[in-house]
Amino acid sequence: MISFLDLKKINEPYESAFQEKLKKVLENGWYILGTELQTFEESFALFCNKKHCIGTGNGFDALVLIFKSYIELGKLKKGDEVIVPANTFIASILAVMQAGLIPVLVEPKIETYNINPDLIQEKITPKTRAILLVHLYGQLAEMNSIHEIALKNNLLVIEDAAQSHGAHESYKNSFNSAVAYSFYPGKNLGCLGDGGAVVTDDEELAKVLLLLRNYGSEKKYHNDFIGVNSRLDELQASFLNLKLPNLNRDNDKRRAVAKRYLEEIKNDKIILPFWDFSNNHVFHLFVIRTEKRDDLQQYLAENNIQTVIHYPIPPHRQKAFSDWNALSFPITEKIHNEVLSLPMSPVLTEKEVTFIIEILNRY
Repeated sequence: MISFLDLKKINEPYESAFQEKLKKVLENGWYILGTELQTFEESFALFCNKKHCIGTGNGFDALVLIFKSYIELGKLKKGDEVIVPANTFIASILAVMQAGLIPVLVEPKIETYNINPDLIQEKITPKTRAILLVHLYGQLAEMNSIHEIALKNNLLVIEDAAQSHGAHESYKNSFNSAVAYSFYPGKNLGCLGDGGAVVTDDEELAKVLLLLRNYGSEKKYHNDFIGVNSRLDELQASFLNLKLPNLNRDNDKRRAVAKRYLEEIKNDKIILPFWDFSNNHVFHLFVIRTEKRDDLQQYLAENNIQTVIHYPIPPHRQKAFSDWNALSFPITEKIHNEVLSLPMSPVLTEKEVTFIIEILNRY
Protein backbone atom coordinates (compact mmCIF):
# COMPACT_ATOMS: atom_id res chain seq x y z
CA MET A 1 0.00 0.00 0.00
CA ILE A 2 1.31 3.47 -0.92
CA SER A 3 0.51 5.59 2.13
CA PHE A 4 -1.18 8.92 1.70
CA LEU A 5 1.42 10.37 4.11
CA ASP A 6 4.13 8.24 5.75
CA LEU A 7 5.03 10.26 8.86
CA LYS A 8 7.28 7.51 10.20
CA LYS A 9 9.39 7.65 7.04
CA ILE A 10 9.43 11.49 7.08
CA ASN A 11 10.72 11.59 10.67
CA GLU A 12 13.05 8.58 10.47
CA PRO A 13 16.18 10.56 9.41
CA TYR A 14 15.81 12.72 12.53
CA GLU A 15 15.37 9.89 15.02
CA SER A 16 18.82 9.98 16.65
CA ALA A 17 18.83 13.80 16.65
CA PHE A 18 15.39 13.78 18.31
CA GLN A 19 16.80 11.52 21.03
CA GLU A 20 19.70 13.91 21.56
CA LYS A 21 17.34 16.88 21.79
CA LEU A 22 15.15 15.03 24.31
CA LYS A 23 18.22 14.27 26.41
CA LYS A 24 19.34 17.92 26.25
CA VAL A 25 15.91 19.25 27.26
CA LEU A 26 15.78 16.76 30.17
CA GLU A 27 19.27 17.79 31.31
CA ASN A 28 18.36 21.48 31.15
CA GLY A 29 15.26 20.88 33.26
CA TRP A 30 13.48 23.77 31.53
CA TYR A 31 10.40 22.69 29.59
CA ILE A 32 8.36 25.83 28.85
CA LEU A 33 9.46 29.23 27.41
CA GLY A 34 13.15 28.34 27.29
CA THR A 35 16.09 28.62 24.91
CA GLU A 36 14.81 26.07 22.35
CA LEU A 37 11.64 28.12 21.84
CA GLN A 38 13.63 31.35 21.64
CA THR A 39 15.92 29.82 19.00
CA PHE A 40 12.97 28.55 16.97
CA GLU A 41 11.09 31.87 17.19
CA GLU A 42 14.16 33.74 15.93
CA SER A 43 14.86 31.20 13.15
CA PHE A 44 11.26 30.95 11.95
CA ALA A 45 10.80 34.75 11.95
CA LEU A 46 13.93 34.98 9.78
CA PHE A 47 12.68 32.18 7.51
CA CYS A 48 9.36 34.00 7.01
CA ASN A 49 11.14 37.36 6.58
CA LYS A 50 9.20 38.77 9.53
CA LYS A 51 10.46 40.61 12.62
CA HIS A 52 8.56 38.58 15.20
CA CYS A 53 7.52 34.98 15.80
CA ILE A 54 5.40 33.96 18.79
CA GLY A 55 5.12 30.21 19.42
CA THR A 56 1.70 28.90 20.49
CA GLY A 57 0.20 25.60 21.60
CA ASN A 58 -1.32 24.90 18.16
CA GLY A 59 -2.34 26.56 14.90
CA PHE A 60 -5.93 27.15 15.99
CA ASP A 61 -4.77 29.09 19.05
CA ALA A 62 -2.40 31.09 16.83
CA LEU A 63 -5.40 32.34 14.83
CA VAL A 64 -7.60 32.99 17.86
CA LEU A 65 -4.80 34.91 19.60
CA ILE A 66 -4.32 37.17 16.57
CA PHE A 67 -7.99 38.17 16.69
CA LYS A 68 -7.96 38.60 20.48
CA SER A 69 -4.80 40.71 20.30
CA TYR A 70 -6.37 43.02 17.73
CA ILE A 71 -9.38 43.34 20.06
CA GLU A 72 -7.08 44.29 22.97
CA LEU A 73 -5.42 46.89 20.72
CA GLY A 74 -8.83 48.36 19.79
CA LYS A 75 -8.46 47.47 16.11
CA LEU A 76 -11.32 44.94 16.35
CA LYS A 77 -14.25 44.61 18.70
CA LYS A 78 -16.61 41.74 19.41
CA GLY A 79 -19.40 41.61 16.84
CA ASP A 80 -17.22 42.88 13.99
CA GLU A 81 -17.41 40.98 10.70
CA VAL A 82 -14.51 39.07 9.18
CA ILE A 83 -14.47 37.94 5.54
CA VAL A 84 -13.60 34.20 5.43
CA PRO A 85 -13.37 31.67 2.57
CA ALA A 86 -16.45 29.44 2.34
CA ASN A 87 -14.13 26.67 1.17
CA THR A 88 -11.80 25.93 4.07
CA PHE A 89 -11.13 23.63 6.99
CA ILE A 90 -13.60 24.47 9.75
CA ALA A 91 -10.86 25.69 12.15
CA SER A 92 -10.51 28.94 10.19
CA ILE A 93 -14.15 29.80 10.85
CA LEU A 94 -14.16 28.52 14.44
CA ALA A 95 -11.20 30.80 15.27
CA VAL A 96 -13.18 33.87 14.15
CA MET A 97 -16.15 32.80 16.31
CA GLN A 98 -13.95 31.93 19.29
CA ALA A 99 -12.82 35.54 19.40
CA GLY A 100 -16.43 36.80 19.39
CA LEU A 101 -16.32 37.95 15.76
CA ILE A 102 -18.75 37.17 12.93
CA PRO A 103 -17.53 35.19 9.90
CA VAL A 104 -18.88 36.21 6.49
CA LEU A 105 -18.36 33.48 3.88
CA VAL A 106 -17.08 34.18 0.37
CA GLU A 107 -16.91 31.64 -2.47
CA PRO A 108 -13.55 30.42 -3.86
CA LYS A 109 -12.28 30.24 -7.42
CA ILE A 110 -12.91 26.75 -8.76
CA GLU A 111 -9.40 26.64 -10.31
CA THR A 112 -7.35 27.44 -7.19
CA TYR A 113 -9.86 26.56 -4.41
CA ASN A 114 -8.79 29.82 -2.70
CA ILE A 115 -11.04 32.80 -1.94
CA ASN A 116 -12.16 34.73 -5.03
CA PRO A 117 -11.01 38.38 -4.69
CA ASP A 118 -13.67 39.49 -7.20
CA LEU A 119 -16.41 38.44 -4.75
CA ILE A 120 -15.00 40.05 -1.59
CA GLN A 121 -16.11 43.65 -2.20
CA GLU A 122 -19.82 42.76 -2.44
CA LYS A 123 -19.68 41.11 1.01
CA ILE A 124 -18.13 44.13 2.74
CA THR A 125 -20.51 46.03 5.06
CA PRO A 126 -19.99 48.88 7.58
CA LYS A 127 -19.31 46.13 10.16
CA THR A 128 -16.49 44.48 8.17
CA ARG A 129 -13.12 44.99 9.82
CA ALA A 130 -10.87 42.19 8.53
CA ILE A 131 -10.20 39.58 5.86
CA LEU A 132 -9.00 36.13 6.88
CA LEU A 133 -7.11 34.50 4.03
CA VAL A 134 -6.53 30.75 3.93
CA HIS A 135 -3.68 29.55 1.72
CA LEU A 136 -5.48 26.28 1.10
CA TYR A 137 -3.61 23.07 0.21
CA GLY A 138 -0.32 25.04 0.24
CA GLN A 139 -1.12 27.60 -2.49
CA LEU A 140 -1.03 31.32 -1.71
CA ALA A 141 -4.25 33.26 -2.10
CA GLU A 142 -4.16 36.21 -4.53
CA MET A 143 -2.28 38.51 -2.21
CA ASN A 144 -1.93 41.64 -4.36
CA SER A 145 -5.62 41.84 -5.28
CA ILE A 146 -6.68 41.23 -1.69
CA HIS A 147 -4.17 43.78 -0.39
CA GLU A 148 -5.72 46.42 -2.66
CA ILE A 149 -9.23 45.61 -1.37
CA ALA A 150 -7.98 45.77 2.24
CA LEU A 151 -6.30 49.15 1.72
CA LYS A 152 -9.34 50.59 -0.08
CA ASN A 153 -11.68 49.51 2.73
CA ASN A 154 -9.29 50.01 5.67
CA LEU A 155 -9.39 46.32 6.64
CA LEU A 156 -6.95 44.18 8.58
CA VAL A 157 -5.56 41.12 6.82
CA ILE A 158 -4.96 37.92 8.79
CA GLU A 159 -3.46 34.87 7.08
CA ASP A 160 -4.14 31.24 7.90
CA ALA A 161 -0.92 29.65 6.64
CA ALA A 162 -1.41 26.31 8.41
CA GLN A 163 -0.86 24.51 5.08
CA SER A 164 1.60 26.84 3.32
CA HIS A 165 4.93 26.83 5.20
CA GLY A 166 7.56 28.18 2.83
CA ALA A 167 5.22 29.53 0.14
CA HIS A 168 5.68 32.96 1.70
CA GLU A 169 9.22 33.00 0.35
CA SER A 170 7.59 34.12 -2.91
CA TYR A 171 6.31 37.40 -1.48
CA LYS A 172 9.01 38.50 0.92
CA ASN A 173 7.90 42.13 0.84
CA SER A 174 4.38 41.30 1.92
CA PHE A 175 2.17 43.82 3.65
CA ASN A 176 2.02 44.07 7.41
CA SER A 177 -0.32 41.21 8.23
CA ALA A 178 -0.33 38.63 10.98
CA VAL A 179 0.22 35.07 9.79
CA ALA A 180 -0.81 31.95 11.74
CA TYR A 181 0.98 28.62 11.32
CA SER A 182 0.29 25.11 12.52
CA PHE A 183 3.01 22.53 13.19
CA TYR A 184 0.63 19.60 13.49
CA PRO A 185 2.63 16.44 12.61
CA GLY A 186 1.24 16.14 9.06
CA LYS A 187 2.14 19.70 8.01
CA ASN A 188 5.05 20.53 5.69
CA LEU A 189 6.89 21.56 8.85
CA GLY A 190 5.49 19.30 11.55
CA CYS A 191 6.51 18.56 15.11
CA LEU A 192 5.71 15.39 17.08
CA GLY A 193 2.58 16.77 18.70
CA ASP A 194 0.60 19.99 18.55
CA GLY A 195 2.30 23.31 17.91
CA GLY A 196 1.72 26.66 16.25
CA ALA A 197 3.07 30.17 15.80
CA VAL A 198 2.22 33.70 14.68
CA VAL A 199 4.65 35.74 12.59
CA THR A 200 4.27 39.48 12.08
CA ASP A 201 6.15 42.74 11.56
CA ASP A 202 3.71 44.55 13.85
CA GLU A 203 5.63 45.41 17.04
CA GLU A 204 2.52 46.33 19.02
CA LEU A 205 0.69 43.16 18.03
CA ALA A 206 3.69 40.96 18.87
CA LYS A 207 3.88 42.41 22.41
CA VAL A 208 0.21 41.68 23.10
CA LEU A 209 0.48 38.17 21.61
CA LEU A 210 3.43 37.35 23.87
CA LEU A 211 1.34 38.26 26.91
CA LEU A 212 -1.95 36.70 25.82
CA ARG A 213 -0.38 33.27 25.16
CA ASN A 214 0.94 33.26 28.75
CA TYR A 215 -2.14 34.10 30.89
CA GLY A 216 -1.91 37.77 29.84
CA SER A 217 1.25 38.05 31.91
CA GLU A 218 4.65 39.59 31.20
CA LYS A 219 5.87 39.36 34.80
CA LYS A 220 4.92 36.27 36.80
CA TYR A 221 1.73 36.73 38.84
CA HIS A 222 1.10 40.14 37.23
CA ASN A 223 -1.65 39.90 34.60
CA ASP A 224 -2.24 42.77 32.18
CA PHE A 225 -4.83 40.99 30.03
CA ILE A 226 -7.32 38.15 30.28
CA GLY A 227 -5.04 35.67 28.57
CA VAL A 228 -4.83 31.94 27.92
CA ASN A 229 -2.26 29.19 28.29
CA SER A 230 -1.01 28.42 24.78
CA ARG A 231 2.74 28.05 24.49
CA LEU A 232 4.91 26.04 22.11
CA ASP A 233 6.85 23.82 24.53
CA GLU A 234 10.61 23.32 24.58
CA LEU A 235 10.56 19.75 23.30
CA GLN A 236 8.41 20.49 20.24
CA ALA A 237 10.43 23.66 19.54
CA SER A 238 13.63 21.60 19.69
CA PHE A 239 12.26 19.12 17.12
CA LEU A 240 11.22 22.00 14.86
CA ASN A 241 14.71 23.49 15.15
CA LEU A 242 16.05 20.27 13.64
CA LYS A 243 13.54 20.15 10.78
CA LEU A 244 13.32 23.83 9.75
CA PRO A 245 16.67 23.90 7.86
CA ASN A 246 15.33 21.18 5.51
CA LEU A 247 11.91 22.74 4.86
CA ASN A 248 12.77 24.39 1.52
CA ARG A 249 14.41 21.17 0.31
CA ASP A 250 11.32 19.14 1.30
CA ASN A 251 9.01 21.66 -0.40
CA ASP A 252 11.08 21.35 -3.59
CA LYS A 253 10.59 17.58 -3.46
CA ARG A 254 6.83 18.09 -3.11
CA ARG A 255 6.87 20.43 -6.13
CA ALA A 256 8.80 17.83 -8.14
CA VAL A 257 6.10 15.22 -7.37
CA ALA A 258 3.36 17.74 -8.26
CA LYS A 259 5.10 18.58 -11.56
CA ARG A 260 5.11 14.91 -12.54
CA TYR A 261 1.45 14.49 -11.60
CA LEU A 262 0.48 17.57 -13.63
CA GLU A 263 2.52 16.63 -16.70
CA GLU A 264 1.93 12.87 -16.76
CA ILE A 265 -1.65 12.29 -15.54
CA LYS A 266 -3.68 12.14 -18.74
CA ASN A 267 -7.29 11.23 -18.03
CA ASP A 268 -10.29 13.34 -19.04
CA LYS A 269 -12.24 12.04 -16.03
CA ILE A 270 -9.75 13.75 -13.70
CA ILE A 271 -9.42 17.53 -13.21
CA LEU A 272 -5.92 18.50 -12.10
CA PRO A 273 -5.22 21.50 -9.82
CA PHE A 274 -4.02 24.85 -11.18
CA TRP A 275 -0.38 25.77 -10.65
CA ASP A 276 1.67 28.39 -12.50
CA PHE A 277 4.92 26.54 -11.58
CA SER A 278 6.09 29.40 -9.35
CA ASN A 279 7.08 29.07 -5.69
CA ASN A 280 3.61 30.24 -4.59
CA HIS A 281 2.60 26.59 -3.95
CA VAL A 282 4.24 24.16 -1.54
CA PHE A 283 1.79 21.31 -2.19
CA HIS A 284 0.84 20.44 1.34
CA LEU A 285 -1.84 18.53 -0.56
CA PHE A 286 -2.23 17.55 -4.21
CA VAL A 287 -5.97 17.73 -4.81
CA ILE A 288 -7.71 16.45 -7.94
CA ARG A 289 -11.42 16.59 -8.78
CA THR A 290 -13.68 14.01 -10.34
CA GLU A 291 -17.45 13.63 -10.65
CA LYS A 292 -17.30 10.01 -9.47
CA ARG A 293 -15.06 10.51 -6.47
CA ASP A 294 -16.16 7.49 -4.43
CA ASP A 295 -15.68 5.25 -7.43
CA LEU A 296 -12.18 6.60 -8.10
CA GLN A 297 -11.21 6.39 -4.42
CA GLN A 298 -12.32 2.76 -4.28
CA TYR A 299 -10.45 1.97 -7.52
CA LEU A 300 -7.25 3.49 -6.09
CA ALA A 301 -7.66 1.59 -2.80
CA GLU A 302 -8.07 -1.66 -4.76
CA ASN A 303 -4.73 -0.79 -6.38
CA ASN A 304 -3.08 -0.16 -2.99
CA ILE A 305 -3.05 3.64 -3.22
CA GLN A 306 -4.33 5.46 -0.14
CA THR A 307 -6.20 8.74 -0.67
CA VAL A 308 -7.98 11.23 1.61
CA ILE A 309 -10.86 13.69 1.07
CA HIS A 310 -10.05 17.30 2.06
CA TYR A 311 -12.89 17.99 2.93
CA PRO A 312 -16.10 15.94 2.56
CA ILE A 313 -18.58 18.43 4.11
CA PRO A 314 -18.51 22.23 3.51
CA PRO A 315 -18.47 24.32 6.69
CA HIS A 316 -21.91 25.84 5.99
CA ARG A 317 -23.40 22.34 5.82
CA GLN A 318 -21.98 21.16 9.15
CA LYS A 319 -24.39 20.31 11.97
CA ALA A 320 -22.49 22.74 14.21
CA PHE A 321 -23.55 25.61 11.93
CA SER A 322 -27.23 24.72 11.65
CA ASP A 323 -28.14 28.40 11.04
CA TRP A 324 -26.14 28.25 7.81
CA ASN A 325 -27.39 24.90 6.49
CA ALA A 326 -29.88 26.50 4.09
CA LEU A 327 -27.27 28.85 2.58
CA SER A 328 -26.13 28.19 -0.96
CA PHE A 329 -22.46 28.23 -1.97
CA PRO A 330 -22.53 26.19 -5.19
CA ILE A 331 -18.81 26.37 -6.02
CA THR A 332 -17.83 25.38 -2.48
CA GLU A 333 -20.37 22.54 -2.54
CA LYS A 334 -19.08 21.30 -5.91
CA ILE A 335 -15.50 21.29 -4.60
CA HIS A 336 -16.42 19.36 -1.45
CA ASN A 337 -18.34 16.81 -3.53
CA GLU A 338 -15.52 16.18 -6.00
CA VAL A 339 -12.09 16.63 -4.37
CA LEU A 340 -9.69 13.79 -3.68
CA SER A 341 -6.15 14.16 -2.32
CA LEU A 342 -3.45 11.96 -3.84
CA PRO A 343 -0.36 10.80 -1.92
CA MET A 344 1.96 13.78 -1.51
CA SER A 345 5.13 14.01 0.58
CA PRO A 346 8.88 14.54 0.27
CA VAL A 347 9.50 10.80 0.81
CA LEU A 348 7.46 9.48 -2.13
CA THR A 349 9.77 7.55 -4.44
CA GLU A 350 9.94 7.98 -8.24
CA LYS A 351 8.71 4.39 -8.55
CA GLU A 352 5.66 5.11 -6.34
CA VAL A 353 4.83 8.29 -8.28
CA THR A 354 5.11 6.42 -11.59
CA PHE A 355 2.80 3.68 -10.30
CA ILE A 356 0.18 6.22 -9.09
CA ILE A 357 0.24 8.00 -12.47
CA GLU A 358 -0.10 4.72 -14.39
CA ILE A 359 -3.05 3.58 -12.26
CA LEU A 360 -4.81 6.95 -12.66
CA ASN A 361 -4.29 6.92 -16.41
CA ARG A 362 -5.89 3.48 -16.60
CA TYR A 363 -9.04 4.62 -14.76
